[in-house]
Amino acid sequence: MKKILLAGSTGYLGIYIAKELQQRSYFFRAIARSPEKLAKNDIEANEILKAELTDPDSIKKCCEGVDIVISTVGITRQKDGLTYMDVDYQANMNLLIEAQKSGAKKFIYISVLNGEKLRNLKICDAKELFVEQLKRSGIDYCIVRPNGFFSDMSEIFNMAKNGRIYLFGKGKLKANPIHGEDLATFCVDAIEKPDKEVEIGGPETLTQNEMASMAFKVLGDKPKITYIPDWIRVAALKLVKLVTISRFYGPVEFFMTVMAMDMLAPEYGNHTLKEYFTILNNADAKKLRL
Repeated sequence: MKKILLAGSTGYLGIYIAKELQQRSYFFRAIARSPEKLAKNDIEANEILKAELTDPDSIKKCCEGVDIVISTVGITRQKDGLTYMDVDYQANMNLLIEAQKSGAKKFIYISVLNGEKLRNLKICDAKELFVEQLKRSGIDYCIVRPNGFFSDMSEIFNMAKNGRIYLFGKGKLKANPIHGEDLATFCVDAIEKPDKEVEIGGPETLTQNEMASMAFKVLGDKPKITYIPDWIRVAALKLVKLVTISRFYGPVEFFMTVMAMDMLAPEYGNHTLKEYFTILNNADAKKLRL
């Protein structure tokens, strides 16, 4: 069986991929800044390398004996003084160089849906710069472009919990976000598949209005939705860019941009958004009882 190197193993998606590799009895080596996070999630990698991907010296020979590299490496919120170029681009480049040196056969990279169309956003530009290098590298590759994660939809649920949801436009824009577990299954399947570049979303395509109504229904509350004209979104983005540092602006820029466009990908998976909202609601109820 092929040997796998998993980078980004303690992130949201990385944890699910590690569990999927473990369940299928793959031999995998996990790179982690904080290996204890693997243990907390009941993950037992065959080998663990404590390293920082932004430091090329710390990952020397990390790909030795490895057939497939899977990278979920990227940041949604800039921290530790690191930028998107430091992590989404350079850290993955450091890993790609090691993969080439060690003769790894394939590199699976998890990017973002519509990233190539959103190069004006710093996070997408960094990811797409790496995609360009990966395609030129000569190594076999698969670029997975997922829609938004269910975890991103927590913002809608939290707004509903606070009594009102705010949407741009009329709430008619559509998306099919995907659960991390479903995406992990797809990424591990990509080990044996020939696809070079694939888009993937969850099993349900919903309008923002439908997502909002679903959140209120799970809470047992009457929907209260306020629609914000798009010109306010555009003005707010300009203002935030002027008065905040990039560490704060980057995530806001991405969220406010994708919330103002259809985000559609081929449907896949089994987990539904209603199930996810129900889990969030039950977790909140449990906290109240403690």
